[in-house]
Amino acid sequence: MYPDSLKNLIESFKFLPGIGEKTAERLAFSVLDLEEEQVSLFSNSLIDVKQKIHPCPICNTFTDDEKCFICNDFSRDNDVLCVVEDTKNVFLFEKLGMFHGKYHVLEGLISPLDGINPEDIGLDKLIDRVKNEKFKEIIFAFRPSIEGETTALYIKRVLDGLGVKITRLASGVPMGADMEYVDSLTLERALNDRKEIE
Repeated sequence: MYPDSLKNLIESFKFLPGIGEKTAERLAFSVLDLEEEQVSLFSNSLIDVKQKIHPCPICNTFTDDEKCFICNDFSRDNDVLCVVEDTKNVFLFEKLGMFHGKYHVLEGLISPLDGINPEDIGLDKLIDRVKNEKFKEIIFAFRPSIEGETTALYIKRVLDGLGVKITRLASGVPMGADMEYVDSLTLERALNDRKEIE
């Protein structure tokens, strides 16, 4: 019932997570109310983000520069490395403004049931970095889940003997929670109360 161009826009919005038919229709009709300059900015932004954003060659955080803003910041604490499963988590911690160390983004978490093994999440790059950059502490900031626990214990076993202190976020983050939806106070408490993995 919709003109083809509007129907295509509705279908395109449905590519996004959490967007169903009704929301996609509402968004598509909202686009019709935008000024032409706004639509151009929106469409150019979509193209730019696909063409320019890439993982930082050092830490895997998304960037549109040669290196990300964190790896380019020489005022950061070079003794502490926070390991996360997703770039979104880097931006969550940065919004808090409490952590001033370095980050390393894995390519997911170990999950044998889903066919994701240690070699699938970029651990070689992390291990090389830990050996070369001589960090004093590694913080695991994974979601509290079986996959997060499995990944933390596996990496800890691999790094044993390197003389680096290994900690993880405290239990202020509830089990099964998606890090993206944890409130900032809980995340701050979890970061401050991190414990060494025994």
